[in-house]
Amino acid sequence: MISKIGFIVNPVAGMGGKVGLKGTDGVLKQAIQLGARPIASDKAVETIKGFISNYSTKDKMQWFTCSGKMGGNELKKAGINKMEIVYTPTSKDTSYLDTKNACKKLLEKHVDLILFCGGDGTARDIFEIVSTKLPILGIPSGVKMHSGIFGINTSASAKMLYEFVNNRLTIGDVEIMDLDEEQYRKGNWNIKLFGIAKGIVEPTYVQVGKTTYESVSDDEIKDELTEHILDEIEQNCDFLFLFGSGGTIDYVARKLGIQNTLLGIDAVYNKKVVGSDLNEENILRLLEKYPKTKVILSPIGAQGFILGRGNLQLSPIVIRKIGLDNIIVISTPSKLASTPVIRVDTSDIKLDNEFAEKEFMMIVIGYRLSRVVKIQTNNF
Repeated sequence: MISKIGFIVNPVAGMGGKVGLKGTDGVLKQAIQLGARPIASDKAVETIKGFISNYSTKDKMQWFTCSGKMGGNELKKAGINKMEIVYTPTSKDTSYLDTKNACKKLLEKHVDLILFCGGDGTARDIFEIVSTKLPILGIPSGVKMHSGIFGINTSASAKMLYEFVNNRLTIGDVEIMDLDEEQYRKGNWNIKLFGIAKGIVEPTYVQVGKTTYESVSDDEIKDELTEHILDEIEQNCDFLFLFGSGGTIDYVARKLGIQNTLLGIDAVYNKKVVGSDLNEENILRLLEKYPKTKVILSPIGAQGFILGRGNLQLSPIVIRKIGLDNIIVISTPSKLASTPVIRVDTSDIKLDNEFAEKEFMMIVIGYRLSRVVKIQTNNF
């Protein structure tokens, strides 16, 4: 049986990440001025190439997509020349309206699945048109990706597409999450459920939506984590410390008297802030000045990501300069209870392989108390 796959690429998805804008919605021109480069196209091509080389039998597929950089170019680069163009953007600068219009055309073609490359904003735009009429599968490329329809990385998305085509995966309800980017840039985490879509239910390959524990206080554990980090800073007084994003790290920083950017990257040397809400370029400049550096990270909710979600400023070149052994991961036990693995998606296959070779990572869960947790990357 021939599977009809709709394919959409959001060309600007994720561009705001490395330049510290925490998204691209409404700030694309600013991102470009700061030196942002497109990343969605490479992610899309990588996924399709992985699908073809590892899983695909081309005669089972019929592709429907958009012209140019919204899908057609990526399919051709990946080696697929037979496709039907169902939508052409009216301008070289695409927008959410192009995504929605493309979805309307795909519905008319009665596709079996929409595969898209983007983030939560793209997922939301697609859901507004598609609703629950057909399943959606996301290739992660945005800055913020909290919805439950994304593969954990490009390899996972390729694998899931293959399993879908061969009728081996279950279709079920998945969450589409909505995050206010304007508030996000101000350090306010205003996330809510936007809707329930149809997606692929596979916990090994699909990221779990972020879980919030409003009724459980982990303050005592966080106090212990603060003491642990304080010891690290005092014992490594010649090191620069980069504080990652998230509530746990924000708690620790403020307990230490450090004015922290909740959803950004800050730099601390000798207990003093030497850089706030840094982008990739800012971090690299600091690394030239402070060659000894450690970075403090914490998993994102139930997703388990420490790199690749919400902190694209910590790019592959940054991580390589810091070194894998200088990564400190902290977490409360309650968060780890819903995080079976620690996930890494750096968009750099070689770097991901280095994490995979480690196989496990020590996660600090209290004062001088750690737990061993398996690392999951493109290698699974």
